[in-house]
Amino acid sequence: QVQLVESGGGLVQPGGSLRLSCVASGSSSVYYAIAWFRQAPGKGREGVSCISDRDDSITYLTDSMKARFTVSRGNGENTVYLEMNNLNPDDSGIYYCAGDPYSRCSGRADFYAFWGQGTQVTVSS
Repeated sequence: QVQLVESGGGLVQPGGSLRLSCVASGSSSVYYAIAWFRQAPGKGREGVSCISDRDDSITYLTDSMKARFTVSRGNGENTVYLEMNNLNPDDSGIYYCAGDPYSRCSGRADFYAFWGQGTQVTVSS
């Protein structure tokens, strides 16, 4: 069983930056992958990125995200960060992290069994 806790969301002006954190605990698996998703009001969950510690591979779901977002692991390996720059109102939503204990990445939300509670990001002037 994996517990995931996100933090770091908030209100930011267009063009601003935020760093989200996802802390994983309770996993007995040696390897795992952490993905970030976001959900705007009235829409489904959209994949943002995924990092797998099997081979340190990082996947971004769109070119726009790759240009503005950076995902990384903390030194303790149980924390994953999502650094978001040049934010715009379309980036607003609840950001979730999701985990796979077998280090597999997917852009499909229904692939992941473990989810955090989400952190709200609002980009507005």
